Amino acid sequence: MRNFIIQLLSGDPPDATMAFLSNQRIMLKTITSLEAITGLLSDHSSRDPRRSVDAASMGWQKDTAICSYIDSLEPENRGAEHFRMHVFSIDSTPADSTTAFGKIVGGEIRTDDDIMVAATLKRGRVRQITTADGTVSIARSGDMVNLQLHETMDFKEGDLLHRPGETLQRSDQFRAHLLWMHADPMLPERSYHLKIGSQTTSVQVTDLKYTINFNQGEHLPATKLNQHEIAVCNFATAQAIAFDHHTENAETGTFVLIDRINNDIVAAGLIDFGLHRGQNLSWQSFEISRNLRAQMKNQKPLIIWFTGLSASGKSTIADMVEQKLAAQNRHTYLLDGDNFRHGLNKDLGFTDADRVENIRRVAEVARLMADSGLIVMASFISPFRRERRMAREIAGDINFVEVFVDTPLEVCEARDPKGMYAKARRGEIPNFTGISSAYEAPELADIHLEAGERTSEELADQVLHQLDFT
Repeated sequence: MRNFIIQLLSGDPPDATMAFLSNQRIMLKTITSLEAITGLLSDHSSRDPRRSVDAASMGWQKDTAICSYIDSLEPENRGAEHFRMHVFSIDSTPADSTTAFGKIVGGEIRTDDDIMVAATLKRGRVRQITTADGTVSIARSGDMVNLQLHETMDFKEGDLLHRPGETLQRSDQFRAHLLWMHADPMLPERSYHLKIGSQTTSVQVTDLKYTINFNQGEHLPATKLNQHEIAVCNFATAQAIAFDHHTENAETGTFVLIDRINNDIVAAGLIDFGLHRGQNLSWQSFEISRNLRAQMKNQKPLIIWFTGLSASGKSTIADMVEQKLAAQNRHTYLLDGDNFRHGLNKDLGFTDADRVENIRRVAEVARLMADSGLIVMASFISPFRRERRMAREIAGDINFVEVFVDTPLEVCEARDPKGMYAKARRGEIPNFTGISSAYEAPELADIHLEAGERTSEELADQVLHQLDFT
């Protein structure tokens, strides 16, 4: 599988010109897990020039222990027997049919065969198959094809087609072996982009089960995954994806993770199985909606997220904003970092991994409270850009406003109401933001408060003015 993953990361992107596509055909063959990982990485970096895999990240290829372990994950190779097709584009002409263009990555398809869209379970029947060689009656794994259907169907770019009755897993949670390649460690609950074939969605590692000691075969507990380490992890995606076990089909059973900030490819994975708990859950809809709750309060739900160094004045400003909103008869609630750690987050420390989980929980609570129709203020250091972006994404369609309380470090240290900076300077407090742990300032906050020499009331008035509450 090693060569396969490298090949996928360096392969050329799909092109609508069939003559060009005929040169891009890659017939699937019997491959190892190691080849799949290698090819996967190559393909995805070339499909988007912004996505890169540097030499240091690929250094695992020279480690015989890693390579031997990855190949051992595939004791038998069953091949890609069942029909699978990644959809790259859709054509709805003529009006009485739909044509899907993409690559067959498993099995074969014939004229008049039934097909199914994995995401919607909708069915269709193949009217005509066109490849670079013209109209054919059968197309096989590796072929780039146009499949014209007898009927119109509502599906989209990125969908996966398969044959009804053939086993295909579909879930928003799964377990996989993950090879981490980036210099920055993987932290559970941090959000990444996941790309598996033509499907793309956001994903989180919900549980790092254990890392692998290649030489002794031991399973070791861990809270993070370092460069060139392999771990078994549970994953949760923002939306359900279709997949196979990696031994059944390398193209639908392997994936890459992409950093959401710099677009680097940071990891490759081999899917082991879907988690049933993901298949048994569904959102419940209720008659009383967010809009109705908001109408009862005569306001629009909102999350105001205050970020900045310790002692920057976040909580003081947020408290002042809430007081002024209360004077306007607004329904509000203020979530504060210290208060959260007395209750819901009392089990978390201040490591990078715990900080990620801290913000995830807060963001979920803020979303639920805003869904009730409230204006929610959240005052948290939230030092990492990735987690602030995660908080915004958790908010979904609820208006989310990031407020950067930009107070110089020397001013924060001079205030130091709890004496924390002094202790951090003496080395008594590890992982202290701004001293021994990084604070990643927002690059483009919705509201930027230059807070060094201005009063809390002035800054609160600026927030309200920019939110049109004045």
